[in-house]
Amino acid sequence: MASRALSETACLDRFSALIRPPHHGLDYNPDCGQIRSAVICTMSLMLDTSTRLLKLLSVLQSRRFWTGAGLAERLGITARTLRRDVDRLRSLGYTVLATAGPGGGYQLGRGAVLPPLLLDDAEAVAIAVSLRSGMDAYLGINETVVRTLAKLQQLLPPRLHARISALNTATVSLAGPRERLNPEVLIALANACRDSRSATLRYRDRMDQPSTRLIEPLRLAYTGNRRWYLVAYDLNRNSWRTFRVDRIDGVPVLGAPFNPRPPPADLKRYVSNAIASAPYRFRAKFRLKGSMTIVAPSAPPWVGVLEPLDETHCMLSTGADSPEALVLQVMLCGVDFDLIEPADLRPSLIKIAGRLRRAAQRLVGHRAAKPARTGRIARSRQIRASLRST
Repeated sequence: MASRALSETACLDRFSALIRPPHHGLDYNPDCGQIRSAVICTMSLMLDTSTRLLKLLSVLQSRRFWTGAGLAERLGITARTLRRDVDRLRSLGYTVLATAGPGGGYQLGRGAVLPPLLLDDAEAVAIAVSLRSGMDAYLGINETVVRTLAKLQQLLPPRLHARISALNTATVSLAGPRERLNPEVLIALANACRDSRSATLRYRDRMDQPSTRLIEPLRLAYTGNRRWYLVAYDLNRNSWRTFRVDRIDGVPVLGAPFNPRPPPADLKRYVSNAIASAPYRFRAKFRLKGSMTIVAPSAPPWVGVLEPLDETHCMLSTGADSPEALVLQVMLCGVDFDLIEPADLRPSLIKIAGRLRRAAQRLVGHRAAKPARTGRIARSRQIRASLRST
């Protein structure tokens, strides 16, 4: 690093000594090899500096706070170069906060200018698809999504312009009148999880009873059926809990930082268990014909909790607000099944099975019915049959 710093200084001194105005008495020759070498050297240094600034922006955004030593080590530069690069970012309008002392460091402040993004073809298309999907999933951002898509499409190269234009014109929304998420709620919760900050939220339970919760957020979980859950330590109940994000009223208020607690051992399984053990009106356990390795890849994570029974069977524990929903969830596993418990659910399952059986029989009968034959041979047979009858 020391030799690199010396080479930078030497090149800059050499360039300033050679490039002088004519009134200083120096015969300026643009074809001079020394001048060309100095210019090339300086341009190379400028490109290196721009690359470092882009990398510094990216690293600062990946974490809320960086110590000076840790940031310099991550970027592979000296502390002096880091200070100069931070000053360059500030001159470009970025808000970089610095704290002195042994534990001092840097962080991007509020109101920082959005840094430039370098996207490949797949990333640009992925952003366009995500924005288009966001119009149906979140509340009150349709106009923002349209403006963002317009900006993105304006900057796209021709090879991608047609692909995303086809996506926008060929996509039809089938979203119903269900509740949509406020993106500001998700953003606030994501920031709280990232920065380990406590949060106060107004929450409605299954019975629509409101309450105020003081929590320590850990992770956001997306179940795949357009449901978001927050895993957090509930300080009011002194235990880990899951909260449905669509039941949070208003944007949560973030509080002071906290020291993270040891999380649940298997976070994914914890969320599945919490969803399956929610106080549903109906709960059941089914014996599935298939091992865990066969059933698990095809079963959506939100249908319930899978547990192995033996080499050829596993068990699904699930819950729902109606017997029909229970049957739908177990059917999504894609294998045959038997009801383990509760026994009082059997009459409801028998009724559902009867409805499905009757529908299947009507379908089979419809396919079995053959249309009347109206060809020449059929007409001749009808004539012969009428003659015999007379």
